[in-house]
Amino acid sequence: MIKLTDTLTEKKVEFKPLEGKAVKMYVCGPTVYDHAHIGHARSAVVFDVIRRWFEYRGYKVIFVRNYTDIDDKIIKRAKEEGIPWYEVAEKYIASYEEDMKALNVKEPTYKPRVSEHIREIIEMIDGLIEKGYAYESEGDVYFSVEKFPEYGKLSKRKTEELLAGVRIEPGEKKRNPLDFALWKKSKEGEPGWESPWSYGRPGWHIECSAMSMKYLGETMDIHGGGLDLIFPHHENEIAQSEAYTGKTFARYWVHNGFVMVNREKMSKSLGNFFTVKEILEKFSPDVLRLFLLSTHYRSPIDFSIERLEEAKRSFERLTNFLRIREVIEGLEILEGEGSPVNVGAFRKEFEEAMDDDFNTARALGALFELIREANLLKDRALKEGKITKAEKFSLLEALDLVEGALKTLGFRLEGERGEKGIEDELIKLLIEVRGELRKKKEFALADLIRDRLKELGIALEDLPTGTVYKRI
Repeated sequence: MIKLTDTLTEKKVEFKPLEGKAVKMYVCGPTVYDHAHIGHARSAVVFDVIRRWFEYRGYKVIFVRNYTDIDDKIIKRAKEEGIPWYEVAEKYIASYEEDMKALNVKEPTYKPRVSEHIREIIEMIDGLIEKGYAYESEGDVYFSVEKFPEYGKLSKRKTEELLAGVRIEPGEKKRNPLDFALWKKSKEGEPGWESPWSYGRPGWHIECSAMSMKYLGETMDIHGGGLDLIFPHHENEIAQSEAYTGKTFARYWVHNGFVMVNREKMSKSLGNFFTVKEILEKFSPDVLRLFLLSTHYRSPIDFSIERLEEAKRSFERLTNFLRIREVIEGLEILEGEGSPVNVGAFRKEFEEAMDDDFNTARALGALFELIREANLLKDRALKEGKITKAEKFSLLEALDLVEGALKTLGFRLEGERGEKGIEDELIKLLIEVRGELRKKKEFALADLIRDRLKELGIALEDLPTGTVYKRI
């Protein structure tokens, strides 16, 4: 049984799909006018893990993540770069997809672009006008908030409170300051499409409603995104979608917390952001993924290079453990039960943590505790050169659990530069050369290999069963 925290009800509830074992899931994607930063990466990785966990539990996930490829920010960037708006969008979609591939984020089932769904958007706006929920004003079209009595139910904001802080922008012809744009008439020189109201383009909120309905139907299971999207974006999506269909738009709303820098939300507007590409120049994608999953998805996460260094050391603990398989296989088998690790208990803890609102922090904690216990057994066995059959089986089972769990969480386990296989073989080759040098009593050269490897962060340990290595 999977439980998740639903933003609408503000409760942790049992997930029950609308149809059988299918999960219809929509996550708001980026507005593509710049390279993705760590805040974008967190949302992508969080919902990638949620999707993967549903699949692990036997669900079929239909996962939609959109691109907003026409927007004021894109038009502004196009003017700055002296290229058409669609080239800006194409450039940064390619950049985003490069980042997602590096982070091992699974491809969405569908990844619609706003510019390719103008017909569906116009049809929906036309329907809202017909039903009396929207109105045209000098080429613009607005949604009438007062016609939707439940407005504010997601963000828990009352209309009178909202009115106190809202102002009408110059040129807007709204009947009510809270009304929001469904269609915007293009200014001279701006891109647009023909519509019954004007040559223009969609408002931001209507895009997600129209695209999600095309691929997931009028009611989806889960709608996700960052906390900053609750208001106004997701609030407006609910209003226009439920006004249009008369049905529940999303059965569960899931939101991830902010990435913080010096106690402020990471954002392009504040200029305190780090792009994914900048971070991946210094840290592996697996290390960044571990950092992002080390805090529960709903909580804020403090970003710093020091925290990434901590994540790197933690990731090295994981990969060091996964390298012991060959050494364990070569140990002499003793009679008796011994003291095997209770791997089943850790598997249960991992799965319960993930079922409990996708608690990756607790799930990873279970894996690290398993590794701690397994290493105690492993170290004793390596020093003695012996192990019972039950103990050996438990260590191999622990290795399988850790590797399988990490892959379920989306880790590639390809080492710091994505070349784990080649790197490991080179280290093994140096260990072999060192062993031959020691046999020939050329200890100075053998010690030089050991010392230089240590400088590179690779520690060698000579045991009765042979030489093993780990990252330090």
